[in-house]
Amino acid sequence: MSLPRKVTMVEVGPRDGLQNETQNVPTAVKLELIERLADAGMPVIQATAFVSPKWVPQMADHTQIMNGIRRRPGVRYQVLVPNRKGLDAARAAGCNEIVVFGAATETFSKKNTNCTIDEGLVRFQEVCAEALKHGLKVRGDISVCLGCPYEGKVEPAQVARVARALYAMGCQEIALADTIGTGTPGKVRAVVETVAQHVPIEKIAGHFHDTYGQALANTYAALECGVAICDSSVAGLGGCPYAQGADGNVASEDVLYMLDGLGIETGVDIKKLIAVGEFICNHLGHRRSSRTARALTAKYGRHDG
Repeated sequence: MSLPRKVTMVEVGPRDGLQNETQNVPTAVKLELIERLADAGMPVIQATAFVSPKWVPQMADHTQIMNGIRRRPGVRYQVLVPNRKGLDAARAAGCNEIVVFGAATETFSKKNTNCTIDEGLVRFQEVCAEALKHGLKVRGDISVCLGCPYEGKVEPAQVARVARALYAMGCQEIALADTIGTGTPGKVRAVVETVAQHVPIEKIAGHFHDTYGQALANTYAALECGVAICDSSVAGLGGCPYAQGADGNVASEDVLYMLDGLGIETGVDIKKLIAVGEFICNHLGHRRSSRTARALTAKYGRHDG
């Protein structure tokens, strides 16, 4: 199959990338991160999560984040919501695009959201109906689509069942996440092809972690299947608190370098994106996991922007 001519990059760094940081990241730094990502051309940014501070302390400033964003025309700002309470808070903060999240296995669902898959779907049905009634866009994320830390192998049919339900309740995008990074290109193709029997391929997104160094290969496999929405995290930040040992998301810089090399349009400026990664890693005291960022910085020097 031919590759997509254009890909929408979804930047998850401000939310998924920061949510497990043990050090407090000041609101001002998060807002600067979001602003720099928008300036680099990122069309979709997951800005924060309207979850309980008890469970995710790093996202406790979600309302301040949404009130502080300088919204740019053409940039979509997504927020994660776990339930109706989160939706109500997000709406009050002026959010117009939400993300609900389920799982492909029962054990992960219970560990992550304290409910079964079916109980979660009932909860999301209410959230989606209310969000759509008020004109919000809704995206559904599915965890552990390519492997579960508790149940091991995940059959594509398990993923398709959840994807079909989320799409039926009005989710305009369905993201298939390799939460623990055990997927390989063959598994990606099997899952995408199965899900695509129930969800239009243009509505499917790929979300890959790099635990086994497969994230870029898996992204390419998804592209070959026709997927044209790619999640990534600047500097490769992030992981999963319910999947021990899971490395961060695939680095946005590495995905962009690959897409640029394939001649696929994204609208994102790689020099500015590398500068964003440098900014947030300097603040966090982290080494950038993006090989592209490290290589180009070594070749050309620091990218200020």
